[in-house]
Amino acid sequence: MASAPGSPVRVRFCPSPTGNPHVGLVRTALFNWAYAKHHGGTLVFRIEDTDAARDSEESYHQLLDAMRWLGFDWDEGPEVGGPHAPYRQSERMDIYRDVARKLLDAGHAYHCYCSQEELDSRREAARAAGRPSGYDGHCRELTGAQIEEYRAHGREPIVRFRMPDETITFTDLVRGELTFTPENVPDYGIVRANGAPLYTLVNPVDDALMEITHVLRGEDLLSSTPRQIALYQALIELGVAKSVPAFGHLPYVMGEGNKKLSKRDPQSSLNLYRERGFLPEGLLNYLSLLGWSLSADRDVFTVDEMVAAFEVTDVNPNPARFDLKKCEAINGDHIRLLDPKDFAERCRPWLQAPFAPWAPEAFDETKWQAVAPHAQTRLKVLSEITDNVDFLFLPEPVEDEASWNKAMKEGSDALLRTAREKLEAADWTSADSLKEAVLAAGEAHGLKLGKAQAPVRVAVTGRTVGLPLFESLEILGREKTLARIDAALAKLTG
Repeated sequence: MASAPGSPVRVRFCPSPTGNPHVGLVRTALFNWAYAKHHGGTLVFRIEDTDAARDSEESYHQLLDAMRWLGFDWDEGPEVGGPHAPYRQSERMDIYRDVARKLLDAGHAYHCYCSQEELDSRREAARAAGRPSGYDGHCRELTGAQIEEYRAHGREPIVRFRMPDETITFTDLVRGELTFTPENVPDYGIVRANGAPLYTLVNPVDDALMEITHVLRGEDLLSSTPRQIALYQALIELGVAKSVPAFGHLPYVMGEGNKKLSKRDPQSSLNLYRERGFLPEGLLNYLSLLGWSLSADRDVFTVDEMVAAFEVTDVNPNPARFDLKKCEAINGDHIRLLDPKDFAERCRPWLQAPFAPWAPEAFDETKWQAVAPHAQTRLKVLSEITDNVDFLFLPEPVEDEASWNKAMKEGSDALLRTAREKLEAADWTSADSLKEAVLAAGEAHGLKLGKAQAPVRVAVTGRTVGLPLFESLEILGREKTLARIDAALAKLTG
């Protein structure tokens, strides 16, 4: 049984609040959000916080903050509410206990008294005999006497779901038709011995009660799908669920060495991208390409364009590799798409403490507004702005020995003297005039512009690369530029 054709789309994003949000998790949220938006449906944001040992309030608030930063507005969930509240699993324990009792009463579940040692021993024996090593159904049909004996020995049972002895076939929205035979999908635990419900129960129960129509999730959860389908069918019989949702399993996001990108990989943390100054729209553009594309010849597009075109059936099932350089390049494209005033404002955090190395009073708004359009054409991430404009606000250029040694070759002192003379006489209201001055200095020493401007750039900015030089000199001004060239000459002549 599946969702009725034409029924309103209801998808969910249900992370656990453990640690910093992961970019693979963000990609899953993006595809669910885009699918809901595309179909005029509902996104349910649910928090799976039943693991008290790993979950934290700090991580919970980080998740909410991340969703807001990314621009994901949810229709039901924390801070929004909705008809299926509460949306934190830790506040829904009575619901799970009630459903577990109904499953036991109807014979869809049973108590299992097997110890871990007994389970391990039987699994090892099954593997040695070449049989499937899942649970063997030992407690499926216990007699009253057997149950009494287990209880007399103080054993506390878990609750297992009774899988039907039949093949389960379903059509995955990403991978097509998939079939699982009974021997490969054994009975499984849904409630711990201490009465705590397991993910295997709470996740499908919440999906059923919240009337989720499409479950779009990671490929790593594919093996649990036949178990959930069987549980859904039992829940339908009990009147808890109305239908079985459609499933779509999204491809792995791969990191280095053809391995799934894990939380331990430095490039997996969403906070890292925020701190480096990625734009939400740039990061989301790149993450959407991990399994999906707008067209074969276009990698850069807006979130609105993605939403207008997104269909989960277009997702490629093959693993997608995370390429940081491509992610940066696409983010740089989005920086250049910003309105200049928006760009200038988005850079603000990196122009202030603790990122900025200059004193707050040294910051000059007029100079910033003048240099911002030139910076916008150069950056890949917003945090690069600090090093690109520090020469404007520091009393002296940054000491960079490698840049100095690279630019200051034999004869650089003579070139700088000539450049100073030409610059002093130039028109400082025109970057072209400053360029002509340095060009003339280079010609006087038999150098082309590229070679001639390198010592000037390092003398004034401290670095061999940066923003357009002559526009930078114009913004810095005659007095400071000439003073820095004098300081460089003094250093060269020792």
